[in-house]
Amino acid sequence: MLRVLERSFPFPEDNLALDDRLLERGQEALRFWESAVPFVVLGRSRRAEEDVDLEACQAAGVPVLRRASGGGTVLQGPGCLNYALVLSLEARPELQNVASSFRLLLERTARALDVTGMEVCGSDILLDGRKVSGTAQRRTRGWLLHHGTFLYNPDMAMMERLLREPLRRPPHRGSRTHREFLTRAPLGAGDILRRIASAWA
Repeated sequence: MLRVLERSFPFPEDNLALDDRLLERGQEALRFWESAVPFVVLGRSRRAEEDVDLEACQAAGVPVLRRASGGGTVLQGPGCLNYALVLSLEARPELQNVASSFRLLLERTARALDVTGMEVCGSDILLDGRKVSGTAQRRTRGWLLHHGTFLYNPDMAMMERLLREPLRRPPHRGSRTHREFLTRAPLGAGDILRRIASAWA
């Protein structure tokens, strides 16, 4: 049985670490969390000097951290609801292929939200062509951590101030800036949480 948790910690490092601990436990789980303070988190292979204005982060007192999964660099904080799915690849062999797993999991998530104009594109969920959610994965032997963020009320001004425009962009983004490419979900955090949880309950 898949365990559902709503657990947020005061410190960003602890929130990132719990996702990894859930993966290490080898038990299926769905966790929701939201950071009360802003922080920047890099994907496993991203370079801080390319993606982040480090001086601006230091001046604003915003920590720059790294997660164990792939994906791009994002600003976390209030208005960004995170979810983490830990799933057994033995029990769910259809998720063993990376590309297929993104498609299957994101299509299930988008259907659960039931918002007109949502579509899956790579590792993103778009709303009317603009990104409303991004995801990343980490895999161990027999287990998958799939986690993502829904932007329901992000601080776009802070994002523009702290994050550089990425050098590597997916085709569906094109040359659009953060503000041009990103958008807000037309649902509150509670509605997003309940609808995703109901899809896995």
